Amino acid sequence: MNRTRTSLKAVVVSAALLVAASLVGASAVKAGTNPTVIIDTSMGAITVELFQDKAPKSVENFLAYVKSGFYSNTIFHRVIRGFMIQGGGFTQNMEHKPTQPPITNEAKNGLSNLRGTLAMARTADINSATAQFFINTVDNARLDHVEGDPARFGYAVFGKVTAGMDVVDKIEAVATGNNGGYQNVPVQPVIIKSAKLK
Repeated sequence: MNRTRTSLKAVVVSAALLVAASLVGASAVKAGTNPTVIIDTSMGAITVELFQDKAPKSVENFLAYVKSGFYSNTIFHRVIRGFMIQGGGFTQNMEHKPTQPPITNEAKNGLSNLRGTLAMARTADINSATAQFFINTVDNARLDHVEGDPARFGYAVFGKVTAGMDVVDKIEAVATGNNGGYQNVPVQPVIIKSAKLK
């Protein structure tokens, strides 16, 4: 009987320790342990925080491209005022860079496409995102996930701009036109010189 009580005490203590550890982990995430990436562009630097707790697959995918140097000398190839700036897939010659296989769409993570957030770009295929990303320049709730509506599955938010939103706004304001069958392409290339983990 005493041995049983001792075992129960041990279980209770272990459970309490696990709860405490999880609380410490939660506070650590809140304290800002998410990865930070600096996107250095021809118009200035943009610092972004990545939400690895909310969008683990998207963050892992983005960081793999960052660490490999993939984004160096790519461009923001699609810029629409009052909407977003999109980049990370084309060279200055509008050549599409080869990518890794697409990832699962994490738009169900509860994050909204608010001004300053980063989201994965994709085609009409829900799970087609690879390297391209966009930064919302306004609140774009219409891009959020709507449960039960396949046509509005949404675009996965995986980070936010923490510094350099003025640079994003400058990029959004550039003159655009058509280029090689693509619309909304900056007339003067906006180059991503590098993207590096801070």
